[in-house]
Amino acid sequence: MASLTFHRVSFGYHAGPRSLFSELRFSLSNGWTGFVGANGSGKTTLLRLACGELAPREGRIDAPPCAVYCSQRTDDPPLGLDALLAATDGGAYRWRGVLGVEDDWLRRWSTLSHGERKRAQLAVALWRAPELLAIDEPTNHLDRRARRLVGDALEAFRGVGLLVSHDRELLDRLCAHCLFVDPPGVVLRSGGYTAAKGELDREAKRAREARIRAREERKRLEKEAVVRRVRLEKAEKRKSLRGADPRDHDARAKAYAARNADSGAGKRLRQLKGRLHQARRTERSIDVVTTRPRGIGIEGETSSRNALLRVDATALPLGEGRSLTVPDLLMQPADRIGLIGPNGSGKSTLVRHLLERTALERDRVIYVPQEITAEESVAIHAAARSTTGDRLGEVMNWVGRLGSDPRRVLDSKLPSPGEVRKLLLATRLADRPYLIVMDEPTNHMDLPSIESLEEALGGCSCGLLLVSHDLRFLDRVTGIRWSIEPLDSAGARYELRVRLGPASSVQ
Repeated sequence: MASLTFHRVSFGYHAGPRSLFSELRFSLSNGWTGFVGANGSGKTTLLRLACGELAPREGRIDAPPCAVYCSQRTDDPPLGLDALLAATDGGAYRWRGVLGVEDDWLRRWSTLSHGERKRAQLAVALWRAPELLAIDEPTNHLDRRARRLVGDALEAFRGVGLLVSHDRELLDRLCAHCLFVDPPGVVLRSGGYTAAKGELDREAKRAREARIRAREERKRLEKEAVVRRVRLEKAEKRKSLRGADPRDHDARAKAYAARNADSGAGKRLRQLKGRLHQARRTERSIDVVTTRPRGIGIEGETSSRNALLRVDATALPLGEGRSLTVPDLLMQPADRIGLIGPNGSGKSTLVRHLLERTALERDRVIYVPQEITAEESVAIHAAARSTTGDRLGEVMNWVGRLGSDPRRVLDSKLPSPGEVRKLLLATRLADRPYLIVMDEPTNHMDLPSIESLEEALGGCSCGLLLVSHDLRFLDRVTGIRWSIEPLDSAGARYELRVRLGPASSVQ
């Protein structure tokens, strides 16, 4: 049986003494373990350490020799895709079939949807049959059918599996353990996300209650110590013979009596101080997880125009002879639209077509694309770092309320994909948009951030156009459905249909 063990591992990206992780000790065996934590907390770093792509600053990692890491990004074809497509062994046929990988995907990689690219990446990784497989956000960009395919494929893996995901359904289905990442440490708990998070929440509640009890005991002892100290000082005065008339036998008798009566008062006060010292140590020893305030307010405005978007019916080419038929479309200023459809059906193509035809001022439209390249990420990060004054404070406040450490985001060389999306959104929120367009807004976001974004968009007064496979998210935020549906079994022709009602009732 394969295993992965971290022995007192410390790691940091910078040359200075500060480490991202310190003294990590945990061991994982066959089966899937979910890695859960805020964007930028180091989940990807742990996967790369486990696979040998990074070396620890201190400590040792014992890992299987055959390890494969699947990154979040799918900009380039995965190494080995050509070999997989050319292979004739049973494993190659199996994984190509299970994940729906087509023979021409390498040739037309630039035209593939990000969901199709992710499936190809996973097929290559599983075909290699590693002893350790580390996967970063495998269900990003995938429609519900593809998510089921990926879940089936990963469930068949028998080695040590490390899974970074915000997909609660997948974490609950696959994982026997969850590793909660909160630098400089981690916490390992049994169960899928729901069970493990529930236990962690209960532990946090018990810790808070224990801290409260310890604080109350410490305060009680402090008050008692003050009372006893005052009593002792008064007793000392009663016991004192200083200034007493040697001939006043009654006064001297009272002093001697007081000495005899209070001979143990000092000892009891010293004992109480010892108990108080221990109570303070107990209070300090109880670790309580502190949480940052979450939730953002998006101050969008309702445009005075009659329409945010108005486009004529057309047929959009999707490449390789495929097309999307679009009817006349009208988006009014307060419309909240959820765009759904299978992978490769042209959702992102349609969004780009619509944005090119809006008459709104560019600075009153916020667009967050489905994927942000490394080069674009660098530019967004640089723009955020160049912000000054009150605007910088606003940006960092929004980033923090979306669940990331603002200082760490600014200081990082290249933020994580989730952090980049938060930065892009935060740098534009002050513009009071008329229209927010987000292509897969929950991709790369950690779970608390998704909930914060959901709440913020729900209370925003501007128009919304959201592309997502997360039907629960769309149900809570939007009320109009633009549904792309296939017109043939080959997936060559698609049609956009406008519907009302929840997204979950369409697909």
